[in-house]
Amino acid sequence: MTDFIIDSHCHLDMPAFDEDRQAVLKKARQAGVRGFIVPGTTAARWPRVMDIARSAVDIWGALGLHPYYVDEHCETDLERLTEQVRHTQPIALGEIGLDLFLPQLDEKKQLFYLESQLDLAREFELPVILHIRKANDTVLQLLKIHPVKGGICHAFSGSLQQARKFIELGFCLGFGGMLTFTRSRKLRQLATELPLDAIVLETDAPDMSGEKHRYQRNSPEYLPEVLDVLQELRPESRSEIALQTSQNVQRLFKLDMPDPE
Repeated sequence: MTDFIIDSHCHLDMPAFDEDRQAVLKKARQAGVRGFIVPGTTAARWPRVMDIARSAVDIWGALGLHPYYVDEHCETDLERLTEQVRHTQPIALGEIGLDLFLPQLDEKKQLFYLESQLDLAREFELPVILHIRKANDTVLQLLKIHPVKGGICHAFSGSLQQARKFIELGFCLGFGGMLTFTRSRKLRQLATELPLDAIVLETDAPDMSGEKHRYQRNSPEYLPEVLDVLQELRPESRSEIALQTSQNVQRLFKLDMPDPE
Protein backbone atom coordinates (compact mmCIF):
# COMPACT_ATOMS: atom_id res chain seq x y z
CA MET A 1 0.00 0.00 0.00
CA THR A 2 1.27 3.45 -0.94
CA ASP A 3 1.94 5.95 1.83
CA PHE A 4 0.15 9.13 0.77
CA ILE A 5 1.95 12.41 1.43
CA ILE A 6 1.46 16.12 0.65
CA ASP A 7 3.96 18.42 -1.01
CA SER A 8 3.43 21.52 1.13
CA HIS A 9 5.54 23.75 -1.12
CA CYS A 10 5.99 23.37 -4.88
CA HIS A 11 6.02 26.10 -7.53
CA LEU A 12 4.08 24.29 -10.23
CA ASP A 13 3.31 27.62 -11.86
CA MET A 14 6.93 28.21 -12.83
CA PRO A 15 7.99 28.06 -16.52
CA ALA A 16 10.18 25.04 -15.73
CA PHE A 17 6.98 22.97 -15.77
CA ASP A 18 5.27 24.51 -18.78
CA GLU A 19 6.28 21.71 -21.15
CA ASP A 20 5.25 18.75 -19.00
CA ARG A 21 3.20 19.93 -16.00
CA GLN A 22 0.51 17.27 -16.33
CA ALA A 23 3.10 14.51 -16.75
CA VAL A 24 4.89 15.73 -13.62
CA LEU A 25 1.64 15.65 -11.66
CA LYS A 26 0.83 12.17 -12.92
CA LYS A 27 4.22 10.81 -11.86
CA ALA A 28 3.94 12.49 -8.47
CA ARG A 29 0.48 11.04 -7.85
CA GLN A 30 1.71 7.60 -8.87
CA ALA A 31 4.54 8.01 -6.33
CA GLY A 32 2.02 8.70 -3.57
CA VAL A 33 1.86 12.50 -3.49
CA ARG A 34 -1.76 13.19 -2.67
CA GLY A 35 -1.74 16.99 -2.49
CA PHE A 36 0.17 19.99 -3.78
CA ILE A 37 0.43 23.48 -2.27
CA VAL A 38 1.49 26.12 -4.81
CA PRO A 39 2.70 29.41 -3.26
CA GLY A 40 2.63 32.68 -5.16
CA THR A 41 5.72 34.84 -5.63
CA THR A 42 4.77 37.97 -7.57
CA ALA A 43 1.54 39.70 -8.51
CA ALA A 44 2.10 38.83 -12.16
CA ARG A 45 2.08 35.10 -11.33
CA TRP A 46 -0.99 35.03 -9.06
CA PRO A 47 -3.49 34.29 -11.87
CA ARG A 48 -1.35 31.35 -13.02
CA VAL A 49 -1.13 29.98 -9.48
CA MET A 50 -4.88 30.09 -8.98
CA ASP A 51 -5.60 28.68 -12.45
CA ILE A 52 -3.45 25.66 -11.62
CA ALA A 53 -5.11 25.34 -8.22
CA ARG A 54 -8.54 25.31 -9.85
CA SER A 55 -7.45 22.67 -12.38
CA ALA A 56 -7.50 19.75 -9.92
CA VAL A 57 -9.03 18.89 -6.56
CA ASP A 58 -5.65 17.98 -5.05
CA ILE A 59 -3.93 21.32 -5.78
CA TRP A 60 -4.29 24.45 -3.63
CA GLY A 61 -2.96 27.95 -4.17
CA ALA A 62 -1.45 30.53 -1.84
CA LEU A 63 -0.79 34.14 -2.77
CA GLY A 64 2.04 36.38 -1.67
CA LEU A 65 4.91 38.70 -2.50
CA HIS A 66 8.18 36.78 -2.18
CA PRO A 67 11.15 38.66 -0.66
CA TYR A 68 13.48 37.43 -3.41
CA TYR A 69 11.50 39.50 -5.93
CA VAL A 70 11.24 42.59 -3.74
CA ASP A 71 12.43 44.90 -6.52
CA GLU A 72 9.54 43.76 -8.72
CA HIS A 73 6.89 44.56 -6.13
CA CYS A 74 5.09 47.88 -5.82
CA GLU A 75 2.80 49.17 -3.10
CA THR A 76 -0.28 48.82 -5.28
CA ASP A 77 0.40 45.06 -5.31
CA LEU A 78 -0.77 45.02 -1.70
CA GLU A 79 -4.12 46.44 -2.78
CA ARG A 80 -4.29 43.84 -5.53
CA LEU A 81 -3.43 41.14 -3.00
CA THR A 82 -6.30 42.23 -0.78
CA GLU A 83 -8.71 41.96 -3.71
CA GLN A 84 -7.28 38.60 -4.81
CA VAL A 85 -7.62 37.16 -1.31
CA ARG A 86 -11.19 38.41 -1.08
CA HIS A 87 -12.26 36.97 -4.43
CA THR A 88 -10.11 33.88 -5.07
CA GLN A 89 -9.85 32.53 -1.51
CA PRO A 90 -6.29 31.19 -1.34
CA ILE A 91 -5.55 28.80 1.51
CA ALA A 92 -2.72 31.00 2.84
CA LEU A 93 -0.63 34.08 2.26
CA GLY A 94 2.70 32.99 0.88
CA GLU A 95 5.37 32.84 -0.04
CA ILE A 96 6.28 35.83 2.12
CA GLY A 97 9.22 36.48 4.38
CA LEU A 98 12.66 37.95 4.93
CA ASP A 99 15.89 37.02 3.14
CA LEU A 100 19.02 38.48 4.69
CA PHE A 101 21.29 35.96 3.00
CA LEU A 102 21.43 37.87 -0.28
CA PRO A 103 22.94 41.34 0.32
CA GLN A 104 21.44 42.80 -2.86
CA LEU A 105 17.90 42.47 -1.49
CA ASP A 106 16.74 45.69 0.15
CA GLU A 107 16.02 44.83 3.79
CA LYS A 108 13.83 47.87 4.43
CA LYS A 109 11.60 47.05 1.46
CA GLN A 110 11.42 43.42 2.48
CA LEU A 111 10.29 44.36 5.97
CA PHE A 112 7.63 46.68 4.60
CA TYR A 113 6.08 43.96 2.42
CA LEU A 114 6.41 41.29 5.08
CA GLU A 115 4.74 43.33 7.82
CA SER A 116 2.00 44.47 5.45
CA GLN A 117 1.26 40.89 4.43
CA LEU A 118 1.30 39.64 8.02
CA ASP A 119 -1.32 42.26 8.84
CA LEU A 120 -3.34 41.18 5.81
CA ALA A 121 -3.13 37.53 6.90
CA ARG A 122 -4.42 38.53 10.30
CA GLU A 123 -7.26 40.52 8.76
CA PHE A 124 -8.39 37.53 6.69
CA GLU A 125 -7.53 34.98 9.39
CA LEU A 126 -5.19 33.09 7.06
CA PRO A 127 -2.04 31.13 7.86
CA VAL A 128 1.21 32.14 6.17
CA ILE A 129 4.01 30.37 4.30
CA LEU A 130 7.31 31.91 5.36
CA HIS A 131 10.59 32.17 3.47
CA ILE A 132 13.32 32.94 6.00
CA ARG A 133 17.07 33.06 5.46
CA LYS A 134 19.46 34.36 8.11
CA ALA A 135 16.50 36.08 9.76
CA ASN A 136 14.75 33.65 12.13
CA ASP A 137 15.05 35.82 15.24
CA THR A 138 13.89 38.92 13.38
CA VAL A 139 10.85 37.11 11.98
CA LEU A 140 10.01 35.70 15.39
CA GLN A 141 9.95 39.23 16.79
CA LEU A 142 7.76 40.41 13.92
CA LEU A 143 5.30 37.60 14.54
CA LYS A 144 4.86 38.79 18.09
CA ILE A 145 4.04 42.27 16.81
CA HIS A 146 1.91 40.97 13.93
CA PRO A 147 0.43 37.67 15.20
CA VAL A 148 -1.09 35.34 12.61
CA LYS A 149 -2.84 31.96 12.58
CA GLY A 150 0.36 29.97 12.25
CA GLY A 151 1.56 28.42 9.02
CA ILE A 152 4.75 26.88 7.67
CA CYS A 153 8.38 27.93 7.94
CA HIS A 154 9.45 26.74 4.51
CA ALA A 155 12.88 25.05 4.20
CA PHE A 156 13.59 25.62 7.87
CA SER A 157 17.28 25.66 8.78
CA GLY A 158 17.36 27.39 12.16
CA SER A 159 18.20 26.08 15.59
CA LEU A 160 16.12 23.80 17.79
CA GLN A 161 15.44 26.73 20.11
CA GLN A 162 14.17 28.85 17.21
CA ALA A 163 12.11 25.94 15.94
CA ARG A 164 10.40 25.58 19.30
CA LYS A 165 9.52 29.28 19.30
CA PHE A 166 7.91 29.00 15.87
CA ILE A 167 6.00 25.91 17.00
CA GLU A 168 4.68 27.85 20.00
CA LEU A 169 3.32 30.41 17.54
CA GLY A 170 1.42 27.74 15.62
CA PHE A 171 3.93 26.95 12.89
CA CYS A 172 5.12 23.72 11.35
CA LEU A 173 8.58 23.39 9.83
CA GLY A 174 9.16 22.31 6.24
CA PHE A 175 11.78 19.72 5.32
CA GLY A 176 12.74 19.00 1.73
CA GLY A 177 15.58 17.99 -0.54
CA MET A 178 18.36 19.34 1.68
CA LEU A 179 17.50 16.64 4.22
CA THR A 180 18.53 13.96 1.72
CA PHE A 181 22.15 15.12 1.64
CA THR A 182 24.32 13.13 4.02
CA ARG A 183 26.34 16.28 4.74
CA SER A 184 23.23 17.99 6.19
CA ARG A 185 24.09 16.81 9.68
CA LYS A 186 22.61 19.73 11.63
CA LEU A 187 19.39 19.61 9.63
CA ARG A 188 19.11 15.86 10.10
CA GLN A 189 19.69 16.20 13.82
CA LEU A 190 16.96 18.82 13.99
CA ALA A 191 14.58 16.50 12.15
CA THR A 192 15.10 13.87 14.84
CA GLU A 193 14.51 16.27 17.75
CA LEU A 194 11.28 17.91 16.65
CA PRO A 195 7.84 16.52 17.47
CA LEU A 196 6.34 14.81 14.44
CA ASP A 197 3.23 16.98 14.62
CA ALA A 198 5.43 19.99 13.80
CA ILE A 199 6.95 18.60 10.57
CA VAL A 200 5.70 18.91 6.99
CA LEU A 201 7.24 17.65 3.76
CA GLU A 202 8.05 19.81 0.76
CA THR A 203 10.12 19.94 -2.43
CA ASP A 204 10.27 23.65 -3.38
CA ALA A 205 10.22 22.34 -6.95
CA PRO A 206 11.68 23.26 -9.37
CA ASP A 207 14.42 24.36 -6.94
CA MET A 208 16.32 22.71 -4.04
CA SER A 209 16.78 19.28 -5.59
CA GLY A 210 17.81 16.41 -3.33
CA GLU A 211 21.02 14.42 -3.41
CA LYS A 212 19.84 11.94 -6.05
CA HIS A 213 18.84 14.75 -8.41
CA ARG A 214 21.58 17.28 -7.84
CA TYR A 215 21.77 19.95 -10.60
CA GLN A 216 18.48 18.70 -12.05
CA ARG A 217 15.01 20.22 -11.99
CA ASN A 218 13.33 19.32 -8.73
CA SER A 219 9.88 17.74 -8.91
CA PRO A 220 7.06 16.76 -6.53
CA GLU A 221 7.54 13.14 -7.63
CA TYR A 222 10.77 13.14 -5.58
CA LEU A 223 9.00 13.94 -2.30
CA PRO A 224 8.97 10.28 -1.16
CA GLU A 225 12.77 10.49 -0.96
CA VAL A 226 12.40 13.03 1.86
CA LEU A 227 9.99 10.67 3.59
CA ASP A 228 12.53 7.84 3.22
CA VAL A 229 15.22 9.86 5.01
CA LEU A 230 12.86 10.83 7.82
CA GLN A 231 12.03 7.16 8.28
CA GLU A 232 15.76 6.42 8.67
CA LEU A 233 16.23 9.23 11.18
CA ARG A 234 13.15 8.85 13.36
CA PRO A 235 11.63 6.04 15.45
CA GLU A 236 8.23 6.16 13.77
CA SER A 237 7.33 3.95 10.80
CA ARG A 238 7.20 5.30 7.27
CA SER A 239 3.41 5.09 7.30
CA GLU A 240 3.17 6.97 10.61
CA ILE A 241 5.39 9.76 9.32
CA ALA A 242 3.45 9.99 6.05
CA LEU A 243 0.11 10.14 7.85
CA GLN A 244 1.12 12.66 10.50
CA THR A 245 2.94 15.05 8.17
CA SER A 246 -0.05 15.01 5.84
CA GLN A 247 -2.44 15.63 8.70
CA ASN A 248 -0.27 18.56 9.77
CA VAL A 249 -0.74 20.23 6.38
CA GLN A 250 -4.46 19.52 6.42
CA ARG A 251 -4.78 21.03 9.90
CA LEU A 252 -2.81 24.18 9.06
CA PHE A 253 -4.67 24.97 5.85
CA LYS A 254 -8.06 23.35 6.65
CA LEU A 255 -7.89 21.17 3.55
CA ASP A 256 -10.64 18.86 2.37
CA MET A 257 -8.60 16.02 0.92
CA PRO A 258 -9.87 14.06 -2.08
CA ASP A 259 -10.27 10.33 -1.60
CA PRO A 260 -7.24 8.42 -2.98
CA GLU A 261 -7.95 6.54 -6.17
